[in-house]
Amino acid sequence: MTMVAPSIKIGTRGSPLALWQANEVASRLRAALNLPDDGVELVIIRTSGDMSQAGGQALVGGKGAFTKEIDEAMLAGEIDFAVHSAKDMPTAFPEGIDIIGYLPREDVRDCLISARYTSIEALPQGAIVGTASLRRAALVKRLRPDLRTQVLRGNVDTRIRKSAEGEVDATLLALAGLKRLGIADKAVAILPLDTFPPAIGQGAVGVTARSGDGVAASAFSRIADAATGFALAAERAFLAMLDGSCRTPIAGHATLDGDRLHFHGLYLSHDGQQSFTASGSGSVRNAVAIGEAAARDILAILPPDIRLQNV
Repeated sequence: MTMVAPSIKIGTRGSPLALWQANEVASRLRAALNLPDDGVELVIIRTSGDMSQAGGQALVGGKGAFTKEIDEAMLAGEIDFAVHSAKDMPTAFPEGIDIIGYLPREDVRDCLISARYTSIEALPQGAIVGTASLRRAALVKRLRPDLRTQVLRGNVDTRIRKSAEGEVDATLLALAGLKRLGIADKAVAILPLDTFPPAIGQGAVGVTARSGDGVAASAFSRIADAATGFALAAERAFLAMLDGSCRTPIAGHATLDGDRLHFHGLYLSHDGQQSFTASGSGSVRNAVAIGEAAARDILAILPPDIRLQNV
């Protein structure tokens, strides 16, 4: 009797971008492990976050809303890996689930989408910028206090369509997602990092597995990008110490120069008129400590009323 080896099961959301990410992980695993096409299988899981977006409702459960049902499938043994946009990952996963690595990071910058205007500066007085991100809303208001922001939900295609139809004058999206979907030409402007720093984890694809699953960890180590892992360790440590959530306008970006890591973090008031920054550098081996130190520097100067906005 011929034994058929079980396939590796990868859990993913069903949006076009999520499927691109999961398929990229699957393709790299097949190549690294010399597996046939059916040796890696995608399992599409609808999350609470997807259901909230589809109904146009406010996100309940923070970033974890995009991982909750996938986490449950992982703990139940229904999938071996889960693939997430790193910026959507919660600061802590449920007990029994670990982040085991990342794919190489894409461009971390945000970009402007608009049918009529080619830059934030060109938007008319009082124009409406659609975004569900408090970070993007605060950064827009920091640059242009006269602009109005409006919650705009949905996947990448939906937000581009709503902008084109004039529901808003412009919207902001991660350039990485547009590149991965082959629609980077939809961006009318790419926003500079010095004035528009990214979300924690933006541009990175994270992978989780069950704690103690040495087979899964070993398999993914064949394709994991160490540099992205160090950068995300610093960024996520910064976010965790600030108790960051979807209610918190926080930006942060770590880069590597050889074995040196450089981190810059930003904490904003909701109206963008107050901002608090911190930076740090050191060995990649101290990535977590660098992120935590930057967060402590901000906490030391953060006015209580600003922090209370984000509770």
